[in-house]
Amino acid sequence: MRQRRTIESRLERSVQRAVARRRIFPYLAAATLVLALISGFVMTLVDHKNFPDFGIAVWWAIVTLATVGYGDVVPTTVSGRVVGSAVILLGVTFLAFLTATVTSLFVSSDREAEKEREQAEREAKDQELRELLHRLEQRLSSIEEKLRKS
Repeated sequence: MRQRRTIESRLERSVQRAVARRRIFPYLAAATLVLALISGFVMTLVDHKNFPDFGIAVWWAIVTLATVGYGDVVPTTVSGRVVGSAVILLGVTFLAFLTATVTSLFVSSDREAEKEREQAEREAKDQELRELLHRLEQRLSSIEEKLRKS
């Protein structure tokens, strides 16, 4: 039980680091591949008639996870359809995560570019204000000098 918690906490920290570094795509791609392999293996067990070998089963799992659904291989047993339903739901979920990840990367890169542009504008305005302040100080000094002389 304790080792399970340790593994779960390591996995959770790893995922959090990946999300923070915007490197979640490889994790999702790997998880999709593992899910395809597991789904293919399970299908060879529960519906051997329609999935006589591992290659066909993995092909079906990849096509189903990608929500393409060619229909060249389909489960016909009840247990095969249950597994197929789970694979469909997981495939849609994973695709949603992948889409959200890519969208997030685009949005964050746009935000970073906008922040850099705003920073450059602020620095330019700050420089203008410094120059104006310097000119005003010089004029004030000149006025003070003239007042002292008179």
